[in-house]
Amino acid sequence: MKTIHIDSRGDLPEAAEAVVEAIGERSVVVFRGGMGAGKTTLIREIVARLGAGDTVTSPTFAIVNHYSGSGGRPIYHFDFYRIDRSEEAYDFGYEEYFYSGDLCLIEWPEKIEELLPDGVMTVRITPGEGERRTIEID
Repeated sequence: MKTIHIDSRGDLPEAAEAVVEAIGERSVVVFRGGMGAGKTTLIREIVARLGAGDTVTSPTFAIVNHYSGSGGRPIYHFDFYRIDRSEEAYDFGYEEYFYSGDLCLIEWPEKIEELLPDGVMTVRITPGEGERRTIEID
């Protein structure tokens, strides 16, 4: 596990680069942290590091947003906060995304825990005082 302490948003590029380096061959990354921990903000920086010029916003209502990284590589950004039952993930065909080999960045994975494939990478964000965050990459 790698632990990164950041003091402000200005430190996010370093944290995002560490996450990108840790991904390796994995394609599913889950982001754990409470409301306002900075999951979407970190994902925004990761997507930019991967070459996407898209505007990154939380897909809270859409559930999934699609971005194009370097070379047109698809990046999918999920937010399962509004899911009440994991069965709802079947309605939009989660398997096609999670098992596609394309990068899937998932907020609120707790809502669909039993549907996650083996070998996911976990990023935990723990807020501190002000803009301080502890980011653990596992």
